[in-house]
Amino acid sequence: MITKKTLYPFFLFILIATSLFAQSTPIEKGLSAINKESVQAQLEFLASDWMEGREATTKGEFMAGDYLASLFKLYGIKPAGDFEFSTAGRGRRAFPIAGGQFTRPQGTRTYFQNINFVSAEPTDDQTFGITVQDGLNKKRLTFSYRTDFTLSPSSVGVEMESPIVFVGYGYKNDEAGYDDFKGIDVKGKIVFRISGLPGMRDTNSVAYKKLKLNDRFALMNIMRTRNDILEKLGAAAVIDYNVGSDLLQAAVVNYPFRYNTAFYEGDKRLASGASIRVSIPEDTLRTGLNVITVSPRVANEILKGSGIDIAKFEKEAAEKLKPASRELKGKSAFIKTSVKTKVLRGRNVLGMIEGENPNEVIVVGGHYDHVGTNEGYIWNGADDNGSGTIGVMTIAKAFAESGIKPKRTIIFACWTGEEKGLLGSKYFVDKFSPKENLILNLNYDMIGRNTDDDTKGVKLGISYSEDYPSLKEVIEKANTDFSLGLEIRFNPSKRPTGGSDYASFSAKDIPVYGVMAAMHPDYHQPTDHVDKIDFEKMTKIIKMGYLAVWEFANGEKNIRTGK
Repeated sequence: MITKKTLYPFFLFILIATSLFAQSTPIEKGLSAINKESVQAQLEFLASDWMEGREATTKGEFMAGDYLASLFKLYGIKPAGDFEFSTAGRGRRAFPIAGGQFTRPQGTRTYFQNINFVSAEPTDDQTFGITVQDGLNKKRLTFSYRTDFTLSPSSVGVEMESPIVFVGYGYKNDEAGYDDFKGIDVKGKIVFRISGLPGMRDTNSVAYKKLKLNDRFALMNIMRTRNDILEKLGAAAVIDYNVGSDLLQAAVVNYPFRYNTAFYEGDKRLASGASIRVSIPEDTLRTGLNVITVSPRVANEILKGSGIDIAKFEKEAAEKLKPASRELKGKSAFIKTSVKTKVLRGRNVLGMIEGENPNEVIVVGGHYDHVGTNEGYIWNGADDNGSGTIGVMTIAKAFAESGIKPKRTIIFACWTGEEKGLLGSKYFVDKFSPKENLILNLNYDMIGRNTDDDTKGVKLGISYSEDYPSLKEVIEKANTDFSLGLEIRFNPSKRPTGGSDYASFSAKDIPVYGVMAAMHPDYHQPTDHVDKIDFEKMTKIIKMGYLAVWEFANGEKNIRTGK
């Protein structure tokens, strides 16, 4: 029997509970929206086989983009992409955004920033050879495509002949005092470069320790940006020689099941979609770098008579950090490439919470594309970068749940084309106007795994703009005040570069910080599955990100200007 006496404690409990909930601060309300179960549920679908590896410009990317846009809509996040117009009898048409200002003030705003890419693939008609001038004698050697050389082409066919310059590893590190380009002019020339870095093949060497080559993420960033450095220096093309590898072995056509890995055996190479090159067309023709990879016998022919001994050079570079760059006298290389191109579309997915000040914009981003499918295998990309994408989405949800309007505008961005060269984020930054309104970029890339020595699941690295020390201070305070227990390795630099999307912002002198939990053997492998994610750690990293963004979005000072 229910009496007033039995009902009274019940109503008292409800009253107290309601009162306690009402006393929660907005930041706490948002924080309570971040939980392991929600994070796991979203990632399990984003990194499922349904998304077909999410390669930029493919059906898988479009499906993933639609899913992310639906989540933005569910959370109440406003669209921040292109405007779409409906014309009677002509269907829908999208008009691009121009950052904070838009080309057309009317129409329906979408969650998608459309990008037209140009895909370039080499045809079977490729020419590469060298000219050797020895006194009055002149000799031309033409090599066989896919036997003595392979080609990664630029976006247009090119015909050229230029002097050859040996640049060692094509590497520069001012802090360590190593510079393969010192005293060498590579502008307009074809550079000969060997694989690796000083000391990379000798872990006990002076160079290996001084260059800190045991940091796999830093190493990956160096390798991914080597061509960018050469392009900035004006090199015409690159001849790559992979020391210790045999191009002829890869060229064999009649050996059955010659490709044999831990999970694949077959006649065709199991290459991910990342090997397909796309670029963003610009108003002026930019040919880009043609990269030719050569066999040992071609490499030896190019270096013959130059006095360069690869083994000796590597030993001196490893022990003495001594480069040996020089122009190869009397030798030039000639190239004639042919490519077939097509125009493909990709999409950034953009949501926004408008702040009290629309002229101060924080961008919270992570790339959602991965490297696709091949030969029946799917590169699901659970960690790279399903984890970072769900981090962005969860922070967006948390801000929506807080129930208040932040002081500054926040754009939540899921980038396309990162695996193709940071193209989606670069397009966004290039089109955004005025750029001084962009005050900070926070980037999440691979936040769900552990290194072998991280048995507690607490370690991560953060690269950030060293001119803005408050970036580190705010993150450390969030980690301490909310007892997250994360062990953070901070990597400050003047203008952080590397293989993730924060580099697109850093290149324009916009403050950045980029979070990464771990490099692991499943990177860019079909084995990057969701069942290997440490969801406890990932959830803590997302909470830390939310708390930091909260401070940057609501703090008294603009982090970029200090005012």
